[in-house]
Amino acid sequence: MSFQNLLIEHKERIQYIIINRESKLNALNKATLAELHTALSDAFSNPKVGGIIITGAGQKAFVAGADISEFKETGSEGGGEIARQGQTLVFDVIENGNKPVVAAINGFALGGGLELAMACHIRVASENAKMGLPEVTLGLIPGYGGTQRLTALVGKGKALEMIMTADMITAADALQNGLVNHIVSPEQLREKAEEILNKILMRAPLAIAAAITAVNAAAKDGVNGFETEKEQFAKCFTTKDLQEGIAAFLEKRKPDFKGE
Repeated sequence: MSFQNLLIEHKERIQYIIINRESKLNALNKATLAELHTALSDAFSNPKVGGIIITGAGQKAFVAGADISEFKETGSEGGGEIARQGQTLVFDVIENGNKPVVAAINGFALGGGLELAMACHIRVASENAKMGLPEVTLGLIPGYGGTQRLTALVGKGKALEMIMTADMITAADALQNGLVNHIVSPEQLREKAEEILNKILMRAPLAIAAAITAVNAAAKDGVNGFETEKEQFAKCFTTKDLQEGIAAFLEKRKPDFKGE
């Protein structure tokens, strides 16, 4: 399928989803969000895809925010729908996906862009990346899950400081505060993201999906994460991959997981 605002690249079992609006600093408009939903759904359901890397076209920006021009003359009901659609169709889809998603943050990740990165399971940033949630400078707050995911990643105090001051932070600050997992030079960004993902792809796919579900449960209201962990642990015992993993361990060889 061809897209107007995305580039799709495949590298063995890795699928790149590249936001391709470089002249707009890869801002997320409604059309781009709709295309992201389609691209993500296709990748999660494609057995040939083991994991996903999301990044932005060019060197200036991962995603420099939402397309603010689309917010003009939008009332409360419309604003609520923007948040619901974005969260339901894109950001929650990433977080709850059955395959690992890595954000390769090249340049600015602001507003909706940082929210997109935070929805991913792992974040790798270029040394020149700048991150922030500047919504209050417009009279808004983050609406794509940013208040919740930032708090989970950096803690309540730091989250409130970042959101209320609207200050950008450097990649080094993001690493120190737990917002990103690694920082590398711009030239090494994709290489590092691929390195992490390829290591994950050596593991049992169904166990990876179970781990995502169990870890996500820790932040869900009304969900007992310990019970979710036990349920997912038990489900692993129904898989052929567990049998293969045990056999490979006992036979002192590398396992050949099939995702079954």
